[in-house]
Amino acid sequence: MIMVLARNWWALALRGVFAIAFGVIAFILPGVTLAALVLLFGVYALVDGVLAIVAGVRAAERHERWMPMLLEGIAGLLAGVLTLVWPAITAVVLLYVIGFWALVTGVFKVVSAVRVRRHLSGELVHGLNGVISVLFGLFLLVVPGVGLLAVVWWIAGYALFRGAMLMTLAFRLRHHAQHQATPTA
Repeated sequence: MIMVLARNWWALALRGVFAIAFGVIAFILPGVTLAALVLLFGVYALVDGVLAIVAGVRAAERHERWMPMLLEGIAGLLAGVLTLVWPAITAVVLLYVIGFWALVTGVFKVVSAVRVRRHLSGELVHGLNGVISVLFGLFLLVVPGVGLLAVVWWIAGYALFRGAMLMTLAFRLRHHAQHQATPTA
């Protein structure tokens, strides 16, 4: 699995770019209507889900562990489709969708991090990303009644942090792939 991730480091970096773009937009426009937030999150979750599924399919083609990435991608697709099909959902329902999505993808990140750690020494970023995702999801599920502005900022902060973690992992994997490709003298 590590070499599939390393060869496709750019997909993780792209997911990180999308997460950061989403977070910046949410911070800059906190007063955006709920419909716009639904649209932004729906598109982000769809793109993130598609890229995770692509990584899972590529791992399956190489007979490597693919299930966590595929399940993470399916969760992202479902979250994106649900938010786009019912754009008039209430803020609380949206928070539950985002909370469950963050919780599920966080669990799969932790599972994936355990496997990556066997091959990439000192790798804590991927696991930390999963733990933060789980904590963020639990926060939204436990206290959905907090103000929408505060939630928008929490979502934006989470997206920025997740994007930075994905990009950090992507460039570490790129470095790992380059060192694996370099013949030893």
